[in-house]
Amino acid sequence: MTWLGDFFGDPANWSGPGGIPMRLLEHLEFSVLALLLAALVAIPLGLLIGHTGRGGLVVVVSANLSRALPTLGLLVMFVLLLGTASIWPVIIPLVLLSVPPILVNTFEGIRGVDPELRDAAYGMGLRGGQVLGRVLVPVALPLILLGLRLSAIQVVATTTVAAYTGLGGLGRFVIDGFATKDYASVVGGSVLIVLFALVVQLGFTLAQRVTVSPGVSRRLKTR
Repeated sequence: MTWLGDFFGDPANWSGPGGIPMRLLEHLEFSVLALLLAALVAIPLGLLIGHTGRGGLVVVVSANLSRALPTLGLLVMFVLLLGTASIWPVIIPLVLLSVPPILVNTFEGIRGVDPELRDAAYGMGLRGGQVLGRVLVPVALPLILLGLRLSAIQVVATTTVAAYTGLGGLGRFVIDGFATKDYASVVGGSVLIVLFALVVQLGFTLAQRVTVSPGVSRRLKTR
């Protein structure tokens, strides 16, 4: 508790380019960019594979890779390949780690829709794209949002490694704190990262309540 008091009570930690507000903004920038790029890749691919039933092997391989890829190893590799002049050596590994949860949950969400709903939609004269957009996606939305939430929390936690390349983010407090034996910064930075992840989780929970139709929500609760 003394370390937390020293960290959060120090006025120097609340101003300047190395202060908490700026580091939080940097962390948010890295996280949002990585999650957005991952979603742009994973959601359309998951919708396509789940709707057509083709390419399921891609989902299986993706799920296995998400467990095997080492974050720090990827970071070091891309830093060696691309240098440290930009944020991409950090963003690319984060995107690669974020794609699998979104892809798998989107695929499972579409594939798990009741076949009778799909047949009824076709019986009403809807075509493939209309069935996907009007019937399958609304029903699969809770799982799609779950994939986004899991990826977002993972990105927020692992964006800490951006500090290894000299970039900013909340990880700077942890990495620099260890380097200088400033354990108040280590503890304070870790608490900020955890709080950030909790806020992200709460945000996605609220988003699900707003975007998911009441009928789908009731159906999930009765399962």
